[in-house]
Amino acid sequence: MVRRTISTALLAATVMGIWSTTALAGGLERGGYNIDLLFDPSTVAGEATATYVMPDRKIRNATDINRANGLGSDGRNGGSTSANDSENYWVPRVGIKAAIGEGADCLMDYSQPWGAHTKPGANWRGANDNIETKVESDNYAVTCSYRFDMGPGQLRVIGGGFYQEVRGFKERLVVPAGLTPFGNGIGRLQLEDSGWGWRAGLAYEIPEYAFRASIVYNSEVKLDDITGTLDLRQVNGRFLNVFGSQNMPDSLELKFQTGIAPDWLVFGSVKWVDWSQFQKIPFCVVGSPSCSVANAVTTLDLGYRDGWTVTGGIGHKFNEEWSGALSVTWDRGTSQGYGTQTDSWTFGAALAYAPTKNVEFRLVGLLGVLTSGSSGPVTIDGQRYGTEVSYNFKDDLLAAISTSVKVKF
Repeated sequence: MVRRTISTALLAATVMGIWSTTALAGGLERGGYNIDLLFDPSTVAGEATATYVMPDRKIRNATDINRANGLGSDGRNGGSTSANDSENYWVPRVGIKAAIGEGADCLMDYSQPWGAHTKPGANWRGANDNIETKVESDNYAVTCSYRFDMGPGQLRVIGGGFYQEVRGFKERLVVPAGLTPFGNGIGRLQLEDSGWGWRAGLAYEIPEYAFRASIVYNSEVKLDDITGTLDLRQVNGRFLNVFGSQNMPDSLELKFQTGIAPDWLVFGSVKWVDWSQFQKIPFCVVGSPSCSVANAVTTLDLGYRDGWTVTGGIGHKFNEEWSGALSVTWDRGTSQGYGTQTDSWTFGAALAYAPTKNVEFRLVGLLGVLTSGSSGPVTIDGQRYGTEVSYNFKDDLLAAISTSVKVKF
C-alpha cells in the first residue's frame, strides 16, 4: 500500500511538472500562479523549479508610419525592416509545504508571475514604437487549506495571500537623433510599485483514484501608486518624475485529473486572466492633480483582451521509479491587431524520477508555435494604437525546458 501511494504521488508529480511550466502565455504572464505543491501528501515537502523559455518571434516587413519621430529624419524610411522581438528568460519558483495537524496544510512560496522582455533594438523601422521593454516581478505567498471527509473523498477549502513587487522600463525613439542637440533622441520610462493580493478556492480529492478537481481565484493586485521617471535627457534635456496606476490582473483556474486505468491518468485545465484591463496606461508628471490619457506626459499602449489557456494531457507510470506525461496547450493571444501576442500551441513532455521515497526529480520539455499575424493602426474602445509602425510576422518557434527537485518527508 505504501509503494502504491508513492507511485501514485509520482505520477501526479509528473503532471504537476507540466502544469508548472508556462512556456509563453498572453499579456505579461511569465510564471503565473501555481499552488500544486499544497496538495503533496507528505508531512513536509520542499521544491525548487527553474524554467528556461526561448521564444523566437521575428518581426518582418516593418514600415515607419510616423516618420516625424522615426529613423528617417529626412522623410525617408530608415533602419531595418526586420527585427528579433523576443528575448529568452528564466522563471524560478521555490516553495515549502507543511502539514499542520490532521487536516490543515500551508504552503510558502516565491515566484515571478509577471514579466516581459522584448528587444527589437534601435536600428529597425519601429524604433519609435519600441527599442526595449522589460517587466519583472517578485511574488511572496502563503496559502493554506483545510480538508475534511465528504462522500468517498475529501473536500479542501483553500485561502491565502501574497505580496507582489512589479518593476520595469521601456525605451523608444522620441525624436530622430539628427533633430535634437541633446543626444540620440531616445527616451526611457522606468516604473515600480508593490501591492497585496489574496486567493481562495476549493478542491475535491479521492486519493485512491488519483482524482482531484480544483478551482482557485487569484485577486487583483492594486498598484495604485506607481512611481518612476521619464528620462528625456537625450531628447530635450529634461528628467521628469512621473506617477500612475494599474492593477495586475485577477485570474480563475480550473484543474482536473483522474486515473482512468492502472498506472494511467488524464488531466486538464482551463485558466482565465483579466488582461483586458490593460489598455492605454497613462503616466503624468508628479504634481498633477490627477492622471488620465488626456493629461499624460506618456502612455504605455497595450490594448490587450482577456487571456484564456486550455491544457489537456495524459500521464503514465512506467515502474515504481519512473513516470511520464504528454500534454497539449492552447493559449489565446491577447493582442487585438497591435503587438505580437497571437495564439500559441504548445506540446509538452515530462519525465519524473524518484530514486527514493524522499526525493523526486522532474524534467519537462515544451515545443510550440507562435501563430502568424500583423500589427498596425487599430482603434480599441475609442483609443488609437499602433500609429508609429506596422509590421507582420510568420509562425515562429517556441521552446522551453524545466527542471525541478522535490524533497519530502
